[in-house]
Amino acid sequence: MGALQAIILGVVQGLTEFLPVSSSAHLNLFPWVFNWQDMGEGFDVALHIGTLLAVVLFFYKDWVKLIKGGYEQVKYKKKTTEGRLFWFIIFSTIPTGILCIVFDKLSEKFTEILAGVFGTTFISAEMLLISIALIVMGILLYVVDKKAKSTVDMKKITFKQSLWIAMSQAIAAAFPGVSRSGITMTVGRKMGLTREAAAKFSFLLSTPVIAAAALFKIKDFVFSVPFFLGILASFIAGMIVIKFLLKYLQKGSFKVFAIYRVALGIIVLLLFFIRM
Repeated sequence: MGALQAIILGVVQGLTEFLPVSSSAHLNLFPWVFNWQDMGEGFDVALHIGTLLAVVLFFYKDWVKLIKGGYEQVKYKKKTTEGRLFWFIIFSTIPTGILCIVFDKLSEKFTEILAGVFGTTFISAEMLLISIALIVMGILLYVVDKKAKSTVDMKKITFKQSLWIAMSQAIAAAFPGVSRSGITMTVGRKMGLTREAAAKFSFLLSTPVIAAAALFKIKDFVFSVPFFLGILASFIAGMIVIKFLLKYLQKGSFKVFAIYRVALGIIVLLLFFIRM
């Protein structure tokens, strides 16, 4: 893999990880459309390290407060919003990790079956699933966001809400095109979270899941110049996008992202049938 390709994919990862448009879909689509060399699953996860660093650095003050609050709640029985949210995130991550492993196996089997039905390669069948996921989640994101009541901010999030939002990440991890941020924000909006709260909580919830995935796949990493360039590119792009999205959602809606998802899904679907 060349340095230029790694940088492009890193920028793509950084731009799409935090927007509800699915980074995994885009990382699969670029090599498929342009016939690039397969980057390998290890490189895909490596790019997530860049966006992981971005979300940790951007919200480092929040993480310091969360960790401090979690510690004080255990040590001194001191109850704070930060301590409560910290343990919500920790306890929600455990079932999410288990579901990610289970759903990933099911997704792989389903894609193999789909490839057999259409007589295509595994990658082409995966593109079909991506197109469907982009369209379906795009419609759901628009409908839910439009009808949702913005009554819950970060301070009012309950454990039940945290658990459901966190576990929804497993679906995104198993099916490229769903989008981790897309489904968590959609579930969050369905539960009444404000757009800004849904986005911020989605970012915080993704941190331990991405970190765990990186540790799990570290044996597959190929440390090279393109490897580090990709991580750097995803980190820089990620920082820019987080700042943009949080500011945008103060007044804007998810409508533009929903339209983009549906349009892209239709294009991918057409390419799939053209290439059959």
